[in-house]
Amino acid sequence: MKEVRVEDAIGMVLAHDLTRIVPGECKGRVFKKGHVISEEDIPMLLDIGKQHIYILDLKPGELHEDDAALRLSAAIKGDHLSANEPHEGKVTLKSTIRGLLSIDEEALFHINSIGEIAIVTKKSGIVVDPGTKVAGLRAIPLVIEEEKIVQAERIAKEVYPLITVKPFAKYRVGVVTTGSEILTGRIEDRFGPRIREKLTFYGSEVIGQKIVGDQVTDIQTAIKDFLAEGVDMIICTGGMSVDPDDRTPGAIRGVATEVVSYGMPVLPGSMMMFAYIDKIPVFGLPGCVIYDDVTSFDLLLPRVLAGETITREQIAKMGHGGLL
Repeated sequence: MKEVRVEDAIGMVLAHDLTRIVPGECKGRVFKKGHVISEEDIPMLLDIGKQHIYILDLKPGELHEDDAALRLSAAIKGDHLSANEPHEGKVTLKSTIRGLLSIDEEALFHINSIGEIAIVTKKSGIVVDPGTKVAGLRAIPLVIEEEKIVQAERIAKEVYPLITVKPFAKYRVGVVTTGSEILTGRIEDRFGPRIREKLTFYGSEVIGQKIVGDQVTDIQTAIKDFLAEGVDMIICTGGMSVDPDDRTPGAIRGVATEVVSYGMPVLPGSMMMFAYIDKIPVFGLPGCVIYDDVTSFDLLLPRVLAGETITREQIAKMGHGGLL
């Protein structure tokens, strides 16, 4: 790069964006890459502390920061993401839908370990809405070795897409509510409205709710009836603690083809159960779902609706960050 005094730079072309910072007021691009410097620009250039500008003379094997950011963006961007043009050398990825953000964390680590590359994201597994910023990326220097971008592209290709947003499927859900106190009308059911509210947010619906007593056979009959109706998910509520008359876990276990976990390293919601009947997911929800805004149910539900198969290993890893 060739250094030129701003007073001598009239007619020259800026090789990168220039930023103006006014504490407490603004921070942003004041001159864009490619701008032809005029005499009128000199006072502003001096105001932002630029006594010199640089004329790029790229050598073979070198990339400008904007070109590097565009190539990184193309390499890692999956479905349902938009990318802006480089701004001050940075590209931002935004979600175009409501969905589940999914990031290959190991590949992201390896790319950020190359050096002089920064890809910064939100946490994988969170729910994002249209317009949510999910990642920002850039090359650190104005000019970067092309080989470093090639390395990043190679890593991203092996796991493509490195960053994506998974859409939520529209599930038809059956709710089985247990408890003699609810069946007899002594206590008003509060699970049903709560579950409907949460499912509606994701575009799914409760097609029916069956209220039964505390007998295992009654719980299992209600589950089987919903299976016969062709539901996509079953949610059982109540009777999930360790009292002798809390029989929901045993009822689920008796009809499940796989019990992934009874108990979660998450608080609140450690007494939740998750299982499959063939490929139909089954939740057993503890009472905290009624009272607490966020529980283990809110961590697993969007993953299921996004089409992920839940494993025991995934649940075991939820202990890190599981204190909600």
